[in-house]
Amino acid sequence: MNMPLKMTRARSLARWVIILFFLALAGCPSSDTSLSRILNRGKITVITDNSAHGYYIYREASMGFEYDLAKAFADYIGVELDVITPGWDAIFTALKSDKGDFIASSLTRTENREARVDFSREYMAVQQQVVVRKGNAGLDKIDDLNGETVHIRSRTSYHERLRTLKERGISVTVRLHENIPTEEFLRQVQTREIDLTVADSNIIQLNRRYYPDIYPAFPISEKQSLGWAVKTGDRALLEKINEFFVHIKETGTYAKIYNRYYAGTEIFDYVDIKKFHRRLKTRLPKYQDTIAAIAKKHDFDWRLIAALIYQESHFDPRAKSYSGALGLMQLTQITAKEMGVQDRLDPTASIEGGIKYLHTLYHRFDKIPPQERIKFAMASYNVGYGHVRDAQLIARKQNLTPTSWKTMETVLPLLRYPKYYQQTRYGYARGTEPVRYIKRIYKYYDILRMKNGAGDTRYTGIAGPAATNKEL
Repeated sequence: MNMPLKMTRARSLARWVIILFFLALAGCPSSDTSLSRILNRGKITVITDNSAHGYYIYREASMGFEYDLAKAFADYIGVELDVITPGWDAIFTALKSDKGDFIASSLTRTENREARVDFSREYMAVQQQVVVRKGNAGLDKIDDLNGETVHIRSRTSYHERLRTLKERGISVTVRLHENIPTEEFLRQVQTREIDLTVADSNIIQLNRRYYPDIYPAFPISEKQSLGWAVKTGDRALLEKINEFFVHIKETGTYAKIYNRYYAGTEIFDYVDIKKFHRRLKTRLPKYQDTIAAIAKKHDFDWRLIAALIYQESHFDPRAKSYSGALGLMQLTQITAKEMGVQDRLDPTASIEGGIKYLHTLYHRFDKIPPQERIKFAMASYNVGYGHVRDAQLIARKQNLTPTSWKTMETVLPLLRYPKYYQQTRYGYARGTEPVRYIKRIYKYYDILRMKNGAGDTRYTGIAGPAATNKEL
């Protein structure tokens, strides 16, 4: 009697072990998820848009807000990043056909899109705005669209929203264009080729420095979420992306990437930007070749030097500061003498002496990486080398990184206060000035990059026709 009872108990125990095994197996994520395949091959492919906010090549380097986020994600999961830009109309097809693993292209979450893909958590909130040329009176609310023509790219969130407005009785003509980036419509508003377009607030923010006459007249939507997209049901990859967004916001990585592209764009000085654009045509051409030749000799980007010169003198060779600095590069008597400049009002001599002096300062910060080092050099050009070294000393005392320009933005302004400058060698300085100085130079530099050479993301006609006859 005991033997059969023991066998029955053993069989029962075995059945429970098998049941528990399969239950545990069912609860584990499949080893054949897209995320596991990505990790196994050591590479992830992002589908994005070739645009200023998406992805572009500048001086043989990959750039773009979405690109930088995608690269940070690839680093986060320990794989390499590949990029494909199939064109706006083909991004969902590329995802569905496995040409890429996820879409990072400033996609707003809409009901229509959520039926096609799964979206990540929000990483930025935007709002659709009607864009006009500055001075276009009489357009300040949605009802004012009655009788107007709006030009947009087809199959966008703008397309969806304007269709909804038409269904609600707004009599607006919507001219649809194929595969033309939003930035091109903003340029066309600037040049009066079209009267109206629609763009997300972040795209307007990035482009007003290039097209200062565009103006966001009014919103046509509530705030909307931007998210990355994966194939429907791709849970493992989606969860990893959501985990990544939490991580980069907690660690400050997101803020660093955001500031690289958007810092300073919230504050828009229309008069200053207009004046800069005008003087790029009326004044810069007289000195551009000289600036380019001397900058090349010292291995500087001539556009950055031109931006610095504009900040110093507005390209006025007879400019004089309250402190007695003269000329295009505002050389002091002491600096001019050190650099061998006899006539500070001579444009070529001023450019030669100023760039030579900047080159000297640049090499005094030889322990700082080049992209950061140039900011330290230009700050020294503005406020003095000694004060920048004093600020680095303050940074060390506060356990901050003295080779980071982000740190300098925090500690340089402290040189206004006795508590700090009394502990330094060179004493008091208007430390907020070099911080503003660098921000302005890089604002001008961004405009020059867009207008001159690689990095110009304006539509050229290669990607598709300039317009179709389709209307919504």
